[in-house]
Amino acid sequence: MTTQTTSPRGRVRPGTAPGRAPRPALQKVLGRNPLGWLFSAPYLVFVLAIFAYPVCFAVYMSFKDYFFAAPGVTVDRPWVGLQNYVRVFQDPQVLQSFRNVAVFLVINVPLTVVLALVLSAALNSVVRWSTFFRVSYYVPYVTASVAVVGVWLFLFSQNGVVNSLLGPLAPSPSWLSNSALAMPMIAVFVTWKQLGFYILLYLAALQNVPKELYESAATDGAGRVRQFFSVTVPGVRPATVLVLLLSTVIGANLFTEPYLLTGGGGPNGASTSPVLLIYQQGIQQGHPGYAAAIGIVLMIGVLVIAWLQNRFAGGRES
Repeated sequence: MTTQTTSPRGRVRPGTAPGRAPRPALQKVLGRNPLGWLFSAPYLVFVLAIFAYPVCFAVYMSFKDYFFAAPGVTVDRPWVGLQNYVRVFQDPQVLQSFRNVAVFLVINVPLTVVLALVLSAALNSVVRWSTFFRVSYYVPYVTASVAVVGVWLFLFSQNGVVNSLLGPLAPSPSWLSNSALAMPMIAVFVTWKQLGFYILLYLAALQNVPKELYESAATDGAGRVRQFFSVTVPGVRPATVLVLLLSTVIGANLFTEPYLLTGGGGPNGASTSPVLLIYQQGIQQGHPGYAAAIGIVLMIGVLVIAWLQNRFAGGRES
């Protein structure tokens, strides 16, 4: 219940207890426990130094004809306004890279959510060998990408094991040399490699689903499939939103896999990702201002997609 006091001029001042002075301005800013700011200060400095400053500097670079120079050397970096952004939306190579990453996300994100949820629910019900299975799914995630990529190249190259087994049914050109199959194959590879991490997220969420809900559903005659859709899926909804956001953000920043699997975005740019193109334009070709503009457009696109996912998949907490 809100209390009210009367000011010296006779006006009622809401929200103030009788005989209690109003809070100081510093306390209004820092809150009742300002010591919390002290403990959070290291992470705040980390975020500002590692994330906020580079983003602001990238925005600054994107409006200039920027190029790198030796330390201490003063060079002219002319202001070009929106010229870099206009070039981004007119460059066929950039537009293709965004289409490539869209294909990747359409395959990778649904596969990641469905497989991680189904496998985590299965692992959660396993009694024997549960630790072995959980570690088995997590091993590819912690294994170095270079080592795992070598195995996939051995399996899916032109003379690889998969083509040898398929025989005349093998695609030509081969999987990673085929313009239509290169990006889907990368999406499948990334899904398989990162699946263990998302399974652990779902396993942690499943521990918070009350067992009584499953018992009640079983009493009402619900089978395993019905329990999965009526109890498990709604119970891990916050984890699903987190998996959606993480897989989208990580997928949009795809770099290592196309760089290693297809030799830097081949064939003919069919697997080039925006981040790989940023590297090529900014580092290899010496156009960091243009690369920064690509990065800012990518960041805005990811933020919009993440907001839509949180809005429609996350819903509103009751």
